Amino acid sequence: MMIQAHVSFQNPSLLPNPLRPRSQLSSTFFNPNNRHFGNKSSALCLPSFRFSSRRSRILTGCIAAGGREISDDDDRNCGEGAVVENVDVSGEGLLNQGMWDQIKEIAMFTGPAVGLWICGPLMSLIDTVVIGQGSSLELAALGPGTVFCDYLSYVFMFLSIATSNMVATALARRDKNEVQHHISVLLFVGLTCGFLMFFFTRFFGLWSLSAFAGAKNFHIVPAANTYVQIRGLAWPAILIGWVAQSASLGMKDSWGPLKALAVASIINGIGDILLCRVFSYGIAGAAWATMVSQVVAGYMMVENLNKKGYNAYALSIPSPKELITILELAAPVFITMMAKVAFYSLLIYFATSMGTISMAAHQVMIQTFCMCTVWGEPLSQTAQSFMPELIYGVRRNLEKARMLLKSLVIVGAVLGLVLGSIGTAIPWLFPNIFTPDQLVIREMHKVLIPYFLAIAATPSTHSLEGTLLAGRDLKFISMTMSGCFTLGAILLMLISSKGFGLAGCWYALVAFQWARFFLALRRLLSPNGVLFSEDLSRYNMEKLKAV
Repeated sequence: MMIQAHVSFQNPSLLPNPLRPRSQLSSTFFNPNNRHFGNKSSALCLPSFRFSSRRSRILTGCIAAGGREISDDDDRNCGEGAVVENVDVSGEGLLNQGMWDQIKEIAMFTGPAVGLWICGPLMSLIDTVVIGQGSSLELAALGPGTVFCDYLSYVFMFLSIATSNMVATALARRDKNEVQHHISVLLFVGLTCGFLMFFFTRFFGLWSLSAFAGAKNFHIVPAANTYVQIRGLAWPAILIGWVAQSASLGMKDSWGPLKALAVASIINGIGDILLCRVFSYGIAGAAWATMVSQVVAGYMMVENLNKKGYNAYALSIPSPKELITILELAAPVFITMMAKVAFYSLLIYFATSMGTISMAAHQVMIQTFCMCTVWGEPLSQTAQSFMPELIYGVRRNLEKARMLLKSLVIVGAVLGLVLGSIGTAIPWLFPNIFTPDQLVIREMHKVLIPYFLAIAATPSTHSLEGTLLAGRDLKFISMTMSGCFTLGAILLMLISSKGFGLAGCWYALVAFQWARFFLALRRLLSPNGVLFSEDLSRYNMEKLKAV
């Protein structure tokens, strides 16, 4: 089974496209239950609905499986401009099954998606494990270093969102030239942003790290700066790779990007062992290993696009109108992502102010936390793939949508308990995997309870937020995430000023995660929510703007 996008927010059917007539906007969706979906030997038919005065018609266009160029044979198989009357688009399988059968199907659908989500946190976790065996000071330096290199990259998540949306829409229109143009424009934007980040790292990295770490922790800044400067060399490759990866995913090809990230993770792991443990280069060795792995991943993503018949080395300068379009596509999700990233960055900031031991312990716990939480992201993708059909489709059925949400939440709850238990047991029973320093281990054990509570809520929260995205309730999710960040930041400041230590910071994270859960649940259970309201006009995409 193939997944649709790189992150849970990247559902091409949910975001506005200026090339699509408004009359079709609220009625167009992709049916992942199409019997040709994932069939490598057949063409993939993407339906777009056009409503006439008498009846609904489905105009089908052909896209070869795996996103390759459309051939004459494919056209003959699917029929150019073929009109199919009275097609049942409600689908079979997941949408028409009972709850427990739905749960089985959800597990099968989300399983392959985990690989794409794991590779990124896995690289940082590998760095954490290897560095922790050598030096607690360098382990602490990874905290601000990973904020600068990893968390800051989410500022450019709009590139992934815009790419997957534009490519998938152009493919549905059967316009290869338009696909190539979108890829060329977004590759240019990605390359430009990559070089801007490279120069920012080179000239302002030390200043940023010094301001972040504070005067009390100035002794970790040289090590953190070494890490940041080396990894900063990969910024252009990282953002180019993101665009190429999202283009492949927009073509419904997840295996190419997955292979690239798997190879990158292997290179990172081997490089860390050789450079840090064998040759004793410490944090600099970890940085070189990660940087090389990211460059290799970016190159493989680009080559994967070239194999599909597109020129991933062609760049086009976007017009002002195209730049505005990209920003309009990404703005609501950008607000949501930035609120989450900003809160996690604040956690590291306040942990940094508590000294080297607390900082090192927090680095271990936050990396294992991220490693656990990404397992819940495919549940959001599942909601975004299947919910639009039941909420906005020709044969919309809100009762089935509510049953599907119930199945997703149950899967999320079970997954949260399993991940929380495993994730808590590892630093509790096997802390020496990360560091031999007993002071750091003691500090890690202080946060095990809030650590478990925070992980337990996350998969179900992803299910709920994915459903809100599928229901196009972007304004609400942007506002609530911004509100949770604001209140969470105030809570963190109070906890820090009262001296509650690292455990207090983690209880603030618990409050942040559970607040998101209850707010999303309340919205979805509301009579005015997308799963109960018959008024579709409230959620027209044309009226939704960034908060």
